Amino acid sequence: MPFKFTGFTDEAERSLDGQISTLREVGWSAIELRLIDGKNVCDLSDDEWTSVRDRLAAESIQVVGFGGQIANWARPIDSDFAQDVAELRRVAPRMREIGTRFLRVMSYPNSESNPLSRSDWRNETVRRFRELATIAEGEGVVLAHENCSGYGATYEGYLEMVEAVGSDALQLIFDTGNNSLHANDLEDTWNYYQACRDLVAHVHIKCAKPGSDGGDYVTCYVDEDPLQRRIIEDLERAGYDGWLSIEPHIKAAIHAGQDIDESGEGRTVWVNFAKGLETLVAEISD
Repeated sequence: MPFKFTGFTDEAERSLDGQISTLREVGWSAIELRLIDGKNVCDLSDDEWTSVRDRLAAESIQVVGFGGQIANWARPIDSDFAQDVAELRRVAPRMREIGTRFLRVMSYPNSESNPLSRSDWRNETVRRFRELATIAEGEGVVLAHENCSGYGATYEGYLEMVEAVGSDALQLIFDTGNNSLHANDLEDTWNYYQACRDLVAHVHIKCAKPGSDGGDYVTCYVDEDPLQRRIIEDLERAGYDGWLSIEPHIKAAIHAGQDIDESGEGRTVWVNFAKGLETLVAEISD
């Protein structure tokens, strides 16, 4: 099997103990960290981080990536750039000490209150990422841009941006469902994938299908979205041997303020999603 499995376990459980337990239930030993008891991993105090680091080390759990907040949906192009620089400088040493490469970023949505022209939006995004990439290069970490929110939400924007920044410290996380959900069209995700296939450094698995009324697309399980097989088959042919990281967004969607509750449904969804992905990959790899 060419792929390795991980995921954002904060969609299953709030506590770190619960997230570790979820990983054990599916037999995985790697995690992507985002929220712990509702607090982003990048905002943890030094003491809080030390506790998390030591707990994961004691359980022999590898940290594949940090779900950071730099340039994300809550930090538009007119947000305070200093908070992004501070976040990167704060978390990069923590990433280095545990051997984590990927800090998930986005690329600054345009301002809703005072939108920039496309050229000004592009120029300011590039300016900021050139500075961030210089810091990341010095720290030995990767700004892993997700095809989600900001200038790089489209493949055209991402390709423009990455060429203008010109740094190996800016790489691509390809999410297999974001564009489908944004455009209500699976082909939109496939088109982004085709345009950027050779640049993919890391993969998030999210699935989409038309809503029950035939309207806006909703998240779903792997076997309900035929594009997942298509992309994973192509990744295998292309020789991708990295991580498939699940981010179901079925029960929880952090960006929308939809956190998990105490019912246990989030964990059930996460475990079932993980098993479905394993089944699909096993079929493809036979």
